[in-house]
Amino acid sequence: MVAEEGISVHKACKIVCMSRSMYYYTHTKDDEEVVAKLMDPAGNYPTRGFETYHGEIRMEGLVWNRKRVLRVYRKINLKLRSKRKRRIPSRIKEKLIVPEGINRTWSIDFMSDSLSNGRRFRILNVMDDYNRESLINEAFYSIPGVRLVQKLKELIFSRPKPRRIRTDNGPEFLSKVFVDFCKENDIELQYIQPGKPSQNAYIERLNRTFREHVLDAYLFGSLPEVNAISYEWQIDYNSNHPHKSLNGLSPWLYMKESLKT
Repeated sequence: MVAEEGISVHKACKIVCMSRSMYYYTHTKDDEEVVAKLMDPAGNYPTRGFETYHGEIRMEGLVWNRKRVLRVYRKINLKLRSKRKRRIPSRIKEKLIVPEGINRTWSIDFMSDSLSNGRRFRILNVMDDYNRESLINEAFYSIPGVRLVQKLKELIFSRPKPRRIRTDNGPEFLSKVFVDFCKENDIELQYIQPGKPSQNAYIERLNRTFREHVLDAYLFGSLPEVNAISYEWQIDYNSNHPHKSLNGLSPWLYMKESLKT
């Protein structure tokens, strides 16, 4: 009314039955300190509610009005619970060394690709770090912890179990069924540090070779086709692929020579 009609504040307030003090009133409360105090416990304990946060504030000796704290709590939407992300335990960096013999340390990793129709699939790679032997190269549409354990049981049925398994921090390797399997078979689990694939360099090198020779070289129409070509590659890799780290020998030939000595 004052801006559009050009009448005085006194007359405009009288028309709408409002006091001039209310018209000139400006909000001067600063809630930044309350916001900061609420965000601290909310960040540490996101699943707890207002009563816990207010109680912690009171224990610090800050006797703020409960209604004021509740108003700020609602204003910054702390009542909307955010899903808490599960944190990975801290991992110890361990030097990557060549085991002293076969079946001492196995490395496990996953790869992914897609069929010609666009459907995604994953590949389970298992290798023996001693002679770089490829033990498993098998494709599945999904590889949960149960399937991972099943394939390891099949592998252990045909050869001795390893003393140690090195993996990244993928959900399959953190699953209860996989961890329990390793405990039951007295297999030490060595997790690399998150974001440090170089700590699992042996199988990363195998992954690169497999991708260049198989995944990037063919268009696959079905999963059986992927596994058939992968098996042929595995046999050729273990018997004919020379490694500089193995004195120019293939994995199987290196194992044969080491058994002689």
